[in-house]
Amino acid sequence: MFFQKQKPILQFTCEHKDLGVIAEPTPAKRVLPDWFKSLPAVDTSHLTATDNGLTIKRCMPFIDAMTTGWILPLAADVRLEIKDSGATVNCGWEFDKVLVSNHNQHQISGNPLAPRPPCKFHNYWTITTPKGWSCLFVPPLNRPNTVFQVLSGIVDTDSYNTLIHFPFQAIGEDGVHVVKKSTPLVQVIPFKRDTTMIEAHIRAESETEKSLREMQSRNTQSTDGWYREIARASR
Repeated sequence: MFFQKQKPILQFTCEHKDLGVIAEPTPAKRVLPDWFKSLPAVDTSHLTATDNGLTIKRCMPFIDAMTTGWILPLAADVRLEIKDSGATVNCGWEFDKVLVSNHNQHQISGNPLAPRPPCKFHNYWTITTPKGWSCLFVPPLNRPNTVFQVLSGIVDTDSYNTLIHFPFQAIGEDGVHVVKKSTPLVQVIPFKRDTTMIEAHIRAESETEKSLREMQSRNTQSTDGWYREIARASR
């Protein structure tokens, strides 16, 4: 008798009272930004004999980065009041749970965004992965936010099963910024840990490697979609 290998499961759990109230995690590929959805794959206004008119919508590496993993959103509306060129950040909300906490600049002394202090978005989803899996938390890839910038981190979510909050720095202009419920906060990318670190060799390429590189480069240039149809692994 053959047993089917069980598929790894990423779990997001919350308190019963929060389900259906706070914004829910969503696969990244289902919440593409409006600017990207409205962008044509080919801009015909630029299509000429010397310009193929292709836009970033035909760039599979860009798209694959944007659509991998899950988007964890802001639970509810938050107001960020930025003052003194970012050195002062005050936060407010009407929701019945803490959504933002503030920290002191000395905690990230020397950071390039100084004097902007670190703050923290509070998350109310517990994230759990199977044994041997961790999660990489990054700012939503290729989805720039002009008001705040979340810091990246890795958590071993197979053994740490409580709430994870997300440090950020306010980067917007002075004024009051309303960050709406469901605004993407972080991109969650689960990965399987491997205790064997990949080894790197730094050297000049061989003739065989040179031939392969040149052939693939020329194939990429010879027709639109070669990487997407031939070189890219199926998703």
